Amino acid sequence: MSTRTFRITVRGSFDALTEDQRAELLAAAPEHDMLRAEFTAEGHLTYDLAARPFFTFRFLDSGEAEADLLDATARAELAAESWLTERGYGFKQLKSQAQDLSQVPLGKRGRREAARAEGRG
Repeated sequence: MSTRTFRITVRGSFDALTEDQRAELLAAAPEHDMLRAEFTAEGHLTYDLAARPFFTFRFLDSGEAEADLLDATARAELAAESWLTERGYGFKQLKSQAQDLSQVPLGKRGRREAARAEGRG
């Protein structure tokens, strides 16, 4: 079996932050800017607390079967909850979305590169 790559997005909103927590998050905001968003194994957090209370964690995971996507999603949700809880940040409405990149259709460039790799192009 080949290894599949999964991208998991966990979204939610901060809830009942204290003034100190809000100030802490605002001070760290540049490293959590949406323009720096990436999918990582440990999870990458982005938010714009000055504009709205929502956040997004982006996780990169892998597995060998399509069923492994459910386990990867559960791990991502647990990691997001743990990160928030360890820091004492209240949160609500966690929702996850997962994508198996082996199932994503190739665009024109990807099809061309795949054809070259197979020696047809």
